[in-house]
Amino acid sequence: MQDTNTENPPDQGRNTRHAASGALLAGIVLTLSACGGDDHEHKPPPSVAKPKSCAEMANVEVPATAIGLPTSGAVVTEATVVPAAGSGAQATGEYCRVLGHIRPVDPNAPNIRFQLNLPANWNNKIMMFGGGGYNGTIPSAQGNVPAGPADQPTPLGRGYATFASDSGHQAGALGSRDGSFGVNDEALRNFASDALKKTRDTALHLIKARYATEGPRRAYFAGGSTGGREALAVVQRWPDDWNGAIVLYPAWNAATLDLAFGRITRALAQPGAYPNAAKRRALFDASLQACDTLDGVQDGLISNVAACNATFDPATATLNGAPLRCTGGGDTGDNCLSDPQIAALKVYNAPIQFAYPLGSGETQYPGFNVWGADLGMSGPSPVQATVIALALNLDPPATPMPATAPYFAVFWDQWVRFFVTRDPNFNSLSLDPENPGPWQSRVSELTALQDINKTDLSAFAAKGGKILMAHGNADVLVSSRATAQYYERVRTTMGADRVGQFMRYYEIPGYGHAASTVFNAAWDSLTALENWVEKGAEPPAQVVADTIGVPGRTRPLCPYPSWPRYKGGGDINVADSFSCVTQ
Repeated sequence: MQDTNTENPPDQGRNTRHAASGALLAGIVLTLSACGGDDHEHKPPPSVAKPKSCAEMANVEVPATAIGLPTSGAVVTEATVVPAAGSGAQATGEYCRVLGHIRPVDPNAPNIRFQLNLPANWNNKIMMFGGGGYNGTIPSAQGNVPAGPADQPTPLGRGYATFASDSGHQAGALGSRDGSFGVNDEALRNFASDALKKTRDTALHLIKARYATEGPRRAYFAGGSTGGREALAVVQRWPDDWNGAIVLYPAWNAATLDLAFGRITRALAQPGAYPNAAKRRALFDASLQACDTLDGVQDGLISNVAACNATFDPATATLNGAPLRCTGGGDTGDNCLSDPQIAALKVYNAPIQFAYPLGSGETQYPGFNVWGADLGMSGPSPVQATVIALALNLDPPATPMPATAPYFAVFWDQWVRFFVTRDPNFNSLSLDPENPGPWQSRVSELTALQDINKTDLSAFAAKGGKILMAHGNADVLVSSRATAQYYERVRTTMGADRVGQFMRYYEIPGYGHAASTVFNAAWDSLTALENWVEKGAEPPAQVVADTIGVPGRTRPLCPYPSWPRYKGGGDINVADSFSCVTQ
């Protein structure tokens, strides 16, 4: 496609003025030189950088010296003008789409592939997007931030230069569950966090070339799940590079989470332990009947999650007045749970404690809020297939691991075979995460590499950085309990008052992992973050909307540890009818 900006690059007026002032300065220098003086005073005039057109961005090389971690440099492989499109909040102006890759040091390691979107009308801000799972594909940097509402413009639509990478490997048929890259040390380090710095520095070099600028005024990062871990990684490791982060359902203690996955996977692999979709529905309905009104109203949401966890027991619960446990504990039908299924679900709910030291210093993973969560029920919801795939999926764990097994089971299987043992034929169900035997040292080493658990964020806070973090209570892939633990640790390390000056954490009842059939969250986090960073306006009382369960209903977005309790009157689908309480 022809570059429509070839003759009129972005910020033409501004750069024309710069060019004029540069020409004037050059004239003054030449005039003074002509008046005499020593030869050493005859210096050439300072050069005036000229913005590059989109076409000129093609094949631009980024030297390794411009990248803060070891690489063999980077190159742009494609630069294409994308015309303006969309309308209203979904409008996106013309931009230059830049594709390229960052070369590894190890010739056997894969490239880091990236995409950078450079708007014609740049707002002097950048947004990096995080990935998901094991990554392996370039996330869309044209879309919105995680849980961003459809009635608010995307970062690119707001004029941000946006970018993302595949974190340094290219996924196969398993997509975001493909961990086969883990056999290469550089690829593994890139995935753990190194690719984030390499991609950011490469993007910054190209942004400076495109706009002839010293760099952006503001730099933000947004991600969920692995992307949430990545958001915390950049804040912890490279605080000087960033001004703000949007962190959703972060898998921050990634390797420790993998160990929790292993325990749950092995439990569900036991004979008769895996519940089918109908039994998942029975558990969900029984949980709702027991816990829905603990928040003051029957509204189809379990908002008082702590009380539900403390009181609900599938072994003694009832469903429509009948015991949820199958008579005699055997599997007698779809409307009840057998003893092996109850046992496996209790493992899912319970914390895992480690009797051996982990390199990251973690000692446990706190379990999941299973009661009241959609574990992959059948239903007509437009996101049902996604929810099923991210939860218990279609088949039980087995050897070899089916692609249709629970997402976390495939994730565990890949981690054991390619990260831990580096033996693609290894039986992942044979490795006990609570007693890994000869693999203990390697497991410990991986936690030190993958767990992003630094709690002193003073450097980021000192420069005015801000963090907005949120997690759905019904997430069964990354536990909101773990995110709450991280937040509490930061408060313990830095002090609650100091943390309140730069960080907020919210929990969203009913929201699952990235998608939910119960309460699919939409929250304008980016506007709140911009106002906090750029205007010093602390986030006000905010509202989160449901786009799927009951489309259009709202709830207050409650700061942890509070949750929304019904006031006793008013429309149950309106946030104003609820207040944030802690008991």
